[in-house]
Amino acid sequence: MQGYQSFYAKYIKRFLDIILSLLALIVLSPIIIITGILVRIKLGSPILFKQKRPGINEEIFEMLKFRTMTDKRDENGNLLPDSVRLTSFGKKLRATSLDELPELLNILKGDMSIVGPRPLLISYLELYNETQSKRHLVRPGLTGLAQIKGRNSLKWSERFKFDVEYTQSVSFLIDLKIILSTIRIVINREGISSDSSVTMEAFRGNNE
Repeated sequence: MQGYQSFYAKYIKRFLDIILSLLALIVLSPIIIITGILVRIKLGSPILFKQKRPGINEEIFEMLKFRTMTDKRDENGNLLPDSVRLTSFGKKLRATSLDELPELLNILKGDMSIVGPRPLLISYLELYNETQSKRHLVRPGLTGLAQIKGRNSLKWSERFKFDVEYTQSVSFLIDLKIILSTIRIVINREGISSDSSVTMEAFRGNNE
């Protein structure tokens, strides 16, 4: 599986990812430290949520985020629904996208890019059709085309359409447009939840 191989996509994009993620980690370090302390106080330890996700060419990596949920479980030891475990503090972190800041380390390492399809669950891999699988032709991103088109409010079919569209048209101008649009969306807190979930409903395949 090979991604879009323009000169920008093959050489410049990764260089910019390294420079921008490093600068962001330095400039935002006070916010990152304060957020980490607040997560420790409000939600306890560990402060980071770690989960394996598929990256470019479906290679698995460990994605980092600040925790936004508790570990509350029912009497059988099963985790309670997201709507119960997501605290008001966690909602604020998600609304401001502060929970995503640790992903800058994933970008610096090369697991992710600043712009690309969002990394989803490993369990979804077997549910994708041939076209949807093409979202893994490029590195997953901190933000992407689907995020500026509706974020979590999009239907899965729409999300995948935008993800695959991006892999076929990677360019500096498109990345710049997505970054600038993302800043506006985060400030306005648009598309944080879907119509049926406090976050994003699960993808259960293409037959639903």
